[in-house]
Amino acid sequence: MAGTDREFFNLYNHNFVRVSVAVPQVRVADPDYNALQTVALMEQAATQKSILTVFPELGLSAYSCEDLFHQQALLDGCRLGLQRIVDASRRMNTIAVVGLPLQVDSLLFNCAVVLYQGNILGVAPKTYLPNYREFYELRQFTPGDFIGERHIELCGRSNIPFGTKLLFQVEEQPLLTFFVEICEDLWAPVPPSCYAAMAGAAVLINQSASPVTIGKFQYRRQLAGGQSSRCLAAYLYSEAGFGESTTDLAWDGQGMIYENGTLLQETERYNYGSQIVSADLDLDRLRQDRMRQNSFAQAVARHRQVLADYRTIRFSVDLPAAGRLPLQRIYERFPYVPSNPETRDERCREVYEIQVQGLVKRLQAISADKVVIGVSGGLDSTQALMVCARAMDLMGLPRSHIIACTLPGFATSERTLSQARRLIRAVGCSAFEMDIRPSCMQMLQDIGHPYAEGKAVYDITFENVQAGERTSHLFRLANLHNAPVVGTSDLSELALGWSTYGVGDHMAHYHVNASVPKTLIQYLIRWVAGGNQLGSEASAVLNEVLETEISPELIPGEAPGDQPAQRSEAVVGPYELQDFVLYYTVRFGYLPSKTAFLAWHAWHDKTSGNWPDIPEAKRNEYGIAAIKQWLRVFVERFFKQSQYKRSAIPNAPKVGSGGSLSPRGDYRAPSDSEAAVWLTQVQRIPDGEAE
Repeated sequence: MAGTDREFFNLYNHNFVRVSVAVPQVRVADPDYNALQTVALMEQAATQKSILTVFPELGLSAYSCEDLFHQQALLDGCRLGLQRIVDASRRMNTIAVVGLPLQVDSLLFNCAVVLYQGNILGVAPKTYLPNYREFYELRQFTPGDFIGERHIELCGRSNIPFGTKLLFQVEEQPLLTFFVEICEDLWAPVPPSCYAAMAGAAVLINQSASPVTIGKFQYRRQLAGGQSSRCLAAYLYSEAGFGESTTDLAWDGQGMIYENGTLLQETERYNYGSQIVSADLDLDRLRQDRMRQNSFAQAVARHRQVLADYRTIRFSVDLPAAGRLPLQRIYERFPYVPSNPETRDERCREVYEIQVQGLVKRLQAISADKVVIGVSGGLDSTQALMVCARAMDLMGLPRSHIIACTLPGFATSERTLSQARRLIRAVGCSAFEMDIRPSCMQMLQDIGHPYAEGKAVYDITFENVQAGERTSHLFRLANLHNAPVVGTSDLSELALGWSTYGVGDHMAHYHVNASVPKTLIQYLIRWVAGGNQLGSEASAVLNEVLETEISPELIPGEAPGDQPAQRSEAVVGPYELQDFVLYYTVRFGYLPSKTAFLAWHAWHDKTSGNWPDIPEAKRNEYGIAAIKQWLRVFVERFFKQSQYKRSAIPNAPKVGSGGSLSPRGDYRAPSDSEAAVWLTQVQRIPDGEAE
C-alpha cells in the first residue's frame, strides 16, 4: 500500500490528537521520587503516541505539604525535580504539563509548567486561591495575577513566558491551542478558561488537587463537563491521587477527559498506584461547533478588550502523523441510536413524545379529530401509524378516527399487503383499501405510455404514476373526512432524495418522520414490539415489518414473491452506512475523507464499534472500498440532486440534534449547487486498506 494510503489511516491526519491525563503515585515532600513517577508516565504517554500529557496540581512536591512549602529545601528540590523532567523529555514526543511551587521575586506561586523535548514553553500560575474550610492556600501562595512579571528564569533558561493569560499553540496543528488553569480556578464564578476559550483555546487543562468527600466526584464531573460544553472545548482534568497526606483528608485520583460535554475517558478512582488514561480529541468537532454556535462569536466580540491581553506561544511539535495509527476512540455505528439499552429506551420514549406532540398540536390547530394515512406494510408508514395511534389516545379519541389506507399497485407484494392489513386491524383503525391499478392504467393511457399498450416498460414515469395516484387518493379522502394526510417519509430518504417530488411520501399535510432516520425508526418499532405496547398481535406484525426488505414497491418482479422485488439499498446504499454519513455530514460538516475514516473505524469488522443488540449473524461489515463507493453516492445525491425536494417538504417536528433538513429550520441550501468539492475529497479516500 502506498505511503499516502497508509497515512490515511492515521488519526493525526484527520484533525484528531491523542491526549493523556496522568495521576502519579506521590510521596509528600519528595520531589525526586515524584519526578521519577512523572517521567515514567510521560514515557507511557509517548509510547501511546499521545502528544499532550497533563499531571496534577503541585505534583512534584505533592499538594498536601502545607507549611513545608515555606522550606527552601523543598522549593529547591522541586526545581531540581523539574530539571530532571526537562532533561528526560528530550527523548519523548509528548508535551507535558507538570505542577510545582515556584518562587518569583520573593513571592511563592502555585504553578503549571508546560514543557516539550527539553524546552520550557511557559509557566501558568494559579489565579484563585481557596482559603476556606480545609483550604489555606493564601497562607502559602500568592494569586497568579498579583505580579506584573511577564517572563521569568527557570532551570537555567531565561525569558520564559509567565502569567495567567498564556495560550500554547502547536504550529503543525493550530487547532491544538491549549490553556492551563489550576483547581480552584474552575470553581470560580467565571473560570479563567472561559476567557481563554474565547481567546482561541480549544483544549482547556486543569491541574487539580481536590480532596475527596462523599459525592464530590459527581460534582467534579458536572464542573468539568459543564465547562467543556459552555466553552465548546475539550477539558482535561488531572486530580491528585494516592500518596498525598491523609492527616485530615483523602484523595481519589479522579482524572477526566471531556470533549464538548462528552466524557471520553476517566481514571479509576482510589487506585493505589500510578495510572494514565488517553483519548483521541476531535478538534474538527470543536471548530465546527464554535463556527455554528454564533453566540460564541458574539461573546468574543463583547469581551475583546480582556482577550487582547492573552499571549499565544507558538511552538513546533513532531506530530506522529506518519504511518498507520487508528483511533482508540469507539464510534457508534448507529449515531442516532444509543448502544446502551437503558439510554436507548429513553431515547425511543422521547422521540415518540416529540412526534406525538407535533401531530396533536397540528390537529388542534386545524380543528381536526381524524387523520388519513397510507399504510404500506413497510417501516416508515408503520412508525407514522403508531404515532397516529398515540396521538388519538392522548386526545381521548378512538383509534377508529385513523383512516388507514392500503393502496396496492402493480408491484405490491403479498407480504407487505398482508402486514399492512393486519397492522391496521391490530391498532384498531378504520381500514380503507383502494386498488390504484385501474386509475394508474387510465393515466398511462392518457399520456400514451407503452405499458398501457402491453409493453413491460418500467421507467420513472411508470413508478411515479403509482406514487401520484396514491397521493391523489389520500388527499381527496382527507378532503372528504376533513382530516389531514399524515406523511411518512423519513430523514434518510430526504437526505438521499429517495422520494417522488410533489407526490408519494414526499407530500402530506403534516409529516411526523421527517427528522427521524431509517435506523432509528427500526429501533422505535423494535422498542414498541419488544414491550408489547400495542398488544401481542401488533407486536407479531411489527417484527415481520422489521424483517421485510426495504422497497418502494413500484416495479414488479418476474414472479410474485413474499419479499418486494425492488431493493432501495441497492440504489441509494445501505441505510445503516448512509445514516452514519448523514450524521457526520449534517451535524458537523466534516470532510468526506474524515467521515470515511470514522466509518471505517466503526464498520470495517464485526468487532469494531458498538452494536445495539444486533445478533452477530446479522452484523454487516464495510471496508474502505465499500465506504468510498457509497459515500460517492451520498455526496452526489445529497449535495447536487436532492435539495429541491427538501426545499418543498411539509412541516414536521425536529426530533434530534443530529439534524433536520427542513428548509425553515436547520438546513438551508440552494437547489442547484454542485457536488464537485465533495467529490474531490471522496477521490482522496484510498481504494484499499493499509497493511
